[in-house]
Amino acid sequence: MNAKLTPYIVSTDARAQAEFYIQALGGEVQSVMTHGQLPDAAEEIKDKVMHMVLSVAGGNVLFLSEAFGQVGTDGSIAFGLTFSDLEATRQAYANLAEGGTQTYPLEIGPWGAHYGEVVDKYGINWKISQEG
Repeated sequence: MNAKLTPYIVSTDARAQAEFYIQALGGEVQSVMTHGQLPDAAEEIKDKVMHMVLSVAGGNVLFLSEAFGQVGTDGSIAFGLTFSDLEATRQAYANLAEGGTQTYPLEIGPWGAHYGEVVDKYGINWKISQEG
């Protein structure tokens, strides 16, 4: 079996969350489709993001869409980001922690590489590491 796995984030504000990730990790919005682009979309949802493609941190792809209700985060899923450069590792950790929570400090782990965990201000868990 051959497949590609792409994280898909359901957000209360996909545009703001995408901008946060672009600022934190570098990247750009590749495409945005709103509900208003569909025929007969209700007026109150026309500006909501139905599907957004975002590239971050050197070309990694995230999908985002906006929820119609509350978005829950129970911490059971995390995104792992591994960098080859220590400075990039530190910068990503600091940027993603802005407005969020540092749940594990960025430090050298027993395996000899830097590792830390952050829950960003949108409730997404990130496991940040540097290749050892």
